[in-house]
Amino acid sequence: MPDVSAEREAQLEIATEQSYVDIVYARLDESTKFAQSMVDEGYARGHVGNEGGLVERDAMVFQAGKRIAALNAAHDGLVFGRLDLLDGDRRYIGRIGVRDENREILLIDWRAPVASVFYQATAKDPAGVIRRRVLRCSGETVISVEDDLLDGDNAPDGMVIVGEGALLASLSRARDSTMHSVVATIQKEQDEAIRAPSRGATIIGGGPGTGKTVVALHRAAYLLYTDRRRFESGGVLVVGPSGVFMNYIERVLPSLGETSVTLRSLGEVVDGIKSGRHDEPIAAAAKGSARMIATMRNAAGAAQPGEPTAFSYFYRDDVLKLDARDLQRLRRNLLSSGLKRNQAYAKAPQHLIEALWAQVSGERALEKDKDYFVDEITTDDKFVDFVEAWWPPLDAVEVWRSLPLTIKSYASGSFDAKEFEALVASWQPGLAPSIQDVPLIDELRYLLGEVPVPVEEDEYEQLKQVMSFERRELDDREERVRATQSIDDDGFAHVLVDEAQDLSPMQWRMLGRRGRHASWTIVGDAAQSSWPYAEEQRRARAQALEGKPEHVFRLSTNYRNSAEIYDFASDVARIAVDNPDLPDAVRRTGESPVHDVVAPSEVLKHVSAAVREIADRVEGTVAVVVPVGARAALTAHLREVIEPYEGRVQVLDGLDTKGLEFDGVVVYEPDAITDESPAGWRTLYVVLTRATQLLRTVGTTDRWLMRISR
Repeated sequence: MPDVSAEREAQLEIATEQSYVDIVYARLDESTKFAQSMVDEGYARGHVGNEGGLVERDAMVFQAGKRIAALNAAHDGLVFGRLDLLDGDRRYIGRIGVRDENREILLIDWRAPVASVFYQATAKDPAGVIRRRVLRCSGETVISVEDDLLDGDNAPDGMVIVGEGALLASLSRARDSTMHSVVATIQKEQDEAIRAPSRGATIIGGGPGTGKTVVALHRAAYLLYTDRRRFESGGVLVVGPSGVFMNYIERVLPSLGETSVTLRSLGEVVDGIKSGRHDEPIAAAAKGSARMIATMRNAAGAAQPGEPTAFSYFYRDDVLKLDARDLQRLRRNLLSSGLKRNQAYAKAPQHLIEALWAQVSGERALEKDKDYFVDEITTDDKFVDFVEAWWPPLDAVEVWRSLPLTIKSYASGSFDAKEFEALVASWQPGLAPSIQDVPLIDELRYLLGEVPVPVEEDEYEQLKQVMSFERRELDDREERVRATQSIDDDGFAHVLVDEAQDLSPMQWRMLGRRGRHASWTIVGDAAQSSWPYAEEQRRARAQALEGKPEHVFRLSTNYRNSAEIYDFASDVARIAVDNPDLPDAVRRTGESPVHDVVAPSEVLKHVSAAVREIADRVEGTVAVVVPVGARAALTAHLREVIEPYEGRVQVLDGLDTKGLEFDGVVVYEPDAITDESPAGWRTLYVVLTRATQLLRTVGTTDRWLMRISR
């Protein structure tokens, strides 16, 4: 029977906390109204009729708007913690700091140094804390409290202790489609990583379920709190493996009061490009390899398909000619000075004219000087059209699209026949870039450079004015080109990379450009890596970090998986890699994974039944994980099965499950997952460790199970 007295005590404690929470929210409403009044006053100042009033208006509206956004974002679950201290003091901890009308502290921002004891205190070292309480709220309403008694010897008589502890309570709750802040239940080793020094690179490692992702996101919020000017003005970039993952984490930082962070998947790092499609494994590995660096360099410097290979010009009895060899020599000269292709754009006409003038030798031709020759040729449509065709400003996306026609000549000796076949097949007419193409486009952006606006006067200024058609053409294309050409705004003050173990060398180069002068947070686990060549990846990462000091943290406790699920998954990890980082799972459910091996004719019927069973048994989300090649067909087959569950069930391939978690997971054809790439066993390890409560596999073969049981 339930303990009636304990329930009554809990309700009294909830009522006590509710009265305090009401006070904090009342003050929050006053702060919001004040910020709104600043917006109104700012707009009023814009009507004074002078430039100073407009500047004041913009500044006031901007700052007040930011404050309103932060207050609104932190509204839900604003107050989440309370500390009862040995000295009799009581502190409340929340998502942001709140003061009363006398500037006395009502609520301490969780990132403030004085709040660190909320996370650092333990029963072994209570640090002056007797009781730590976590408040769970829905909107402005306190719905439960969970207590940890850290110093029972010094607890006053009558102190009430409610619940089983905040962490264990949070672990048993159902998952939904988004990640939530764990600011109320951060553990000591997680807090140490969050509050690490801001300089250099903070490396957060650990196996599945240790909270690496959410700790890294809380670290981003912490950095913005401790040095807002630096990180807000320079920008914080958060990069994850997929669009599914970014949708999953997008609410975490706003819930912590931070709305100024840039979130991008690997397919969205380059402005103007959005990709969610992976290439087939062979093409993906080739495109991600460091061997692509030289290939892209050759592509950026070489003649483009369709460019003319010769030019002849009749000038006052002289026939002036530039053949393919001459044009190649001029190309080398233009690029040998260190200029990038598009930076040399303004110099190309001059080089061509010099080469042609050097051939002028006839008596009639020499009657006129060089200036006359320049004026004559630069007003001739034949020469103008040739320059336009021979050295046009190049867009990185256009060069990328031409690669199927030219990659064999650019990459001779770098790839074998099978890789070339896969590469060419991956560029299909009309197909948007894949996730693996995005770093190649970025490489081309930096190799090609931007077309500079001429500013210096020189002897060919008239030529530049006459040939202004090229500038106009660029202006006509500007909106389309800007996404792939502008590199001025690529840099950030902090770069956070999740699932870093999956990054290819080319992806590391792409991110390295954005973090050249930044501090970093890097999250990963080698046992979950989908990139097959670890040493090549290590070199690329070292180059991206440019010798920055590293602060390494290992998270050792698996809070996600039940011990039954993780004990099984860890056997897969031992096959996937040598000496995997295996954290300790902290809870048991009594539910062991179930493995079904069925006939091919029955497998679809069986997986449908498994999905229904799992979805009916859990309250939260369910993933059906399939080999890449089977995703479309199985999604279509399961459409009627998953429709009644109203978004709780989704079909994903192994790579798209990275960083996610679900109450239940059904894995379809595990052997096909292990066979589809060199990193197949690591992918299967990732898939199995997405489940928090129930795990079931369904397949027509059991080779993978036999290998585990050896």
